[in-house]
Amino acid sequence: MDIIPATSARVEVRVPPPPRFKPLPYPSSRTGLVYDDRMRFHAEDENININPDDIHPEDPRRIYAIFHEIREAGLVRESVDSDDEDAVSSDNKCWRIHTRHATKAEICLIHTPEHYLFVEALQNKTPLELQALYREMDSIYFNNSTFDSALLAAGGAIEACRAVVMGHVRNAIAIIRPPGHHAESTEPSGFCIFNNVPIAARVCQNDFPETCRKIIILDWDVHHGNGIQHAFYDDPNVLYISLHVFKGGSFYPGNPDADLTYCGEGPGLGRNVNIPWDDHGMGDAEYIYAFQQVVIPIVSEFDPDLVIISAGFDAAEGDALGGCEVTPAGYAHMTHMLMRIAQGKMAVCLEGGYNLRSISRSALAVTRTLMLQPPDRLAVDLNPNESAVRTVEQVKRAQSNFWKCMYPKHIGPATPAFSSTTRLHEVLRKFQSLNMAQEYCMTPLQIIRDDLRETFEHNVVATRNFMDRRPLLVIFHDPPNLTLSPDPVTGKTELHNMWLDYVGWAIKNGFEVIDVNVPKVEPIVDDDGEYVHADTYEERADKTKQLASYIWENYIEPHEATQVFFLGIGSAYIGLIDLLSNNEACTDDNSVVEGVIAFIADTSLQSIKRATDDSIAVADWYYTHSKLFVQNNHLCWDPNRGRKPRKKWGKLIRSEHTAIDDMLAQHKEEVQQYLLEKKEAYVDPGDDTSVEENIQQPLRSPPLPTGFRSPGSVPPTKNGHGDARMPPMAFFTVPNSRTGTLSPTAPGSPLRQGFGRG
Repeated sequence: MDIIPATSARVEVRVPPPPRFKPLPYPSSRTGLVYDDRMRFHAEDENININPDDIHPEDPRRIYAIFHEIREAGLVRESVDSDDEDAVSSDNKCWRIHTRHATKAEICLIHTPEHYLFVEALQNKTPLELQALYREMDSIYFNNSTFDSALLAAGGAIEACRAVVMGHVRNAIAIIRPPGHHAESTEPSGFCIFNNVPIAARVCQNDFPETCRKIIILDWDVHHGNGIQHAFYDDPNVLYISLHVFKGGSFYPGNPDADLTYCGEGPGLGRNVNIPWDDHGMGDAEYIYAFQQVVIPIVSEFDPDLVIISAGFDAAEGDALGGCEVTPAGYAHMTHMLMRIAQGKMAVCLEGGYNLRSISRSALAVTRTLMLQPPDRLAVDLNPNESAVRTVEQVKRAQSNFWKCMYPKHIGPATPAFSSTTRLHEVLRKFQSLNMAQEYCMTPLQIIRDDLRETFEHNVVATRNFMDRRPLLVIFHDPPNLTLSPDPVTGKTELHNMWLDYVGWAIKNGFEVIDVNVPKVEPIVDDDGEYVHADTYEERADKTKQLASYIWENYIEPHEATQVFFLGIGSAYIGLIDLLSNNEACTDDNSVVEGVIAFIADTSLQSIKRATDDSIAVADWYYTHSKLFVQNNHLCWDPNRGRKPRKKWGKLIRSEHTAIDDMLAQHKEEVQQYLLEKKEAYVDPGDDTSVEENIQQPLRSPPLPTGFRSPGSVPPTKNGHGDARMPPMAFFTVPNSRTGTLSPTAPGSPLRQGFGRG
């Protein structure tokens, strides 16, 4: 028996009554609702599921749980044809839209005839054949009712969208299954049989070419809707926006084209917007931020005739499969923001969502919003995490060439100014070197090792007498967070950073300084102008450890510093702890290392680890020689840990702040007092010399570091010189014409102007 009724695409329906108040037709119209119990007949074969507790996530109870929640809230009529309710009550409830089977012609607007015939043939498959298909296919089961249920799901989506476009209802929610957004044109996939939303979109475009030409499909399912993207990738009239967990392509469906760089092709270029989260755990703050920064501006500029939401609720809090934390209020707010688009013409079609309680509460919140109930308030402390902010900014960059509302504009190889553009991190590196040279007479130290030279060229600078018998402060820090302080009149900005205050103070108080900047982005050749991802935590830690040992072996241990103080700022402090772990001389009784100071924010605590030493003695040394300032909300202060931080982590001091710059400012005087007290035990105050008093002394070249090779064997650097030469900012001593004394100068040196005073 053919289960498809009539070949016509239309069925007899009860048209809802007209708006109750004609001057305001939208608010006085009703919200439509699609639901049909027959869609529950698509179910997992009991012969496939051996373990009764191992229920497939795409459970037939999903749609009933949602409908039951909405019905219990008093928002929907009992049945499609029921007339036993009072008129006032009925007028305020959802209008039940008749569900029908989609036709073959409608299905084949998106899918191939072969795909339709494959699903149709499932009606006559034996249990063994269905089990074989279950094992072959991608995360999907079948039974003899799959075809019927899938046609009802597609037909329900069609009728919901048509009712909205025709103005029979204000908006609509379609509680349908099986879901659709993973289904490709040629095959079912990921719990999905037919791609319901694209089918409905195409039907509306065909049936209402004048009033429904441009459609936006907003997909907030936690998985990327690969089937929807592929259906409209080159279509200029369908804008697809997907917010989903990507995790570098490791999260289902795991296709690379779920990334943010896939923006459409041909006429559809710019009509595909992926917002791919780097990890699970995204909640209201992250989704609302993405809506405010990307979704609403782009959708408003696109100005569609119809909004369709592919409403998967597997990003809801409590859904283990999605692992995200969007609340019912969060879904309500996203719905509310979209309701001002397309004159409020919106259809919400169910996709995923596998925690019955989570999807029921979320769908109810969306339904209330569709019925013009204001959304509940969100939490007051909505701060999107750094990963989400970074993703959203990259999406804005990727889409900026296609949308007027997206800023800043992307500068790529096709941009006329591209060839004259310099990356900001290169500018900052030059600024740091020049600033330290001009202010403190610091010059770059040579890094000869091939695996370190490219990354740390010009990132290690030192005062000129760092080899002398004087106290030495060695600073390892992350790239500075530059604070822009605009002049209130001119609007000009001056670059400033708290880390420079420590350098200046140390030099003026008789310390020599070696400053090490650990860059977050390696200076690789990148001619296409695309975003350069920061290296991973592990890569940065490894580079820092190698560099710390290199500097100790070549620039500290062989020389005469009376005391050595290490200052680690940010995650760069890891390299200092590794140095202490690998060099026993750093912590013995005769060590010149007097103190370890660190400012720790997001980095995990590190201990000195040695396989051969007495761990207790090493921990005691570290505790008595350290001052570690840790951000206020660091995990080590968590009361749920049940114990105080151990001595092996060093002497921990809880800061009042969470940002590194704020911590540096708060504890500056404390650190300075600590260093001065240590210095007093070794340095006679009469021997203190400031940088100004030393400015007339001739420089002496430091010895060549370990690994030095002859000029012929050293590959040239970017400026054409081999690494065997002195650093490019080195000085030569020449007689001063006024005083007859020796004064450091060099033709073209950035320091030259500083020595002509007098």
